[in-house]
Amino acid sequence: MKRAAVKLKGSSGNNQFRIIGGEWRGRKFKFPDIEAIRPTPDRVRETLFNWLQPHILGAKCLDLFSGSGAVGLEALSRGAARVTFVEQDRNAVTAIKSHLQLLKGNGEVCQREALSYLEGGAESTPFDLIFLDPPFGKGLIAKVSQLLEESRLIHEKTVIYLESEQPITADVLPSGFYIDREKQAGQVWYGLAKFIETEAQS
Repeated sequence: MKRAAVKLKGSSGNNQFRIIGGEWRGRKFKFPDIEAIRPTPDRVRETLFNWLQPHILGAKCLDLFSGSGAVGLEALSRGAARVTFVEQDRNAVTAIKSHLQLLKGNGEVCQREALSYLEGGAESTPFDLIFLDPPFGKGLIAKVSQLLEESRLIHEKTVIYLESEQPITADVLPSGFYIDREKQAGQVWYGLAKFIETEAQS
């Protein structure tokens, strides 16, 4: 049942994902058989990183609910300077560390619950990109947004990727952010949030 649930929500099958662009394009990786892990589907990642093309090179990234690590590794493959992976499952953390070691990727893996990580002030400098793909149906995006707003982890150029079971509106985002782009892929809504002044300053 666990394997079927993971497949239904977007895995590439057999608990694997592949890097779809950049330096490590085509590389395949396995992740633990954990029902809560829901890798972002290939077609969604392709669209996401097309959106992020102006922002990804040299970016400092936070992959807050890392799961398989697919999005954070894709970011590194496409030129991100560094990715901090935050994941609470020990087996998933071990797998991401192994992938990073194999690829010699510039990343840090923190075995923490996401809200605890934000509350603990683990970082003192802001991120350029934040990948926010929490478990569905728990209202976590609103909670994370509030903690991000209270933290020093975002700035006026930060771009936030969101993935949800339903559309996200600006009222649950950190103050000053709006939904810049959005799409629906089956049961998955996804979009980018930017600070309101970003376009005016660019």
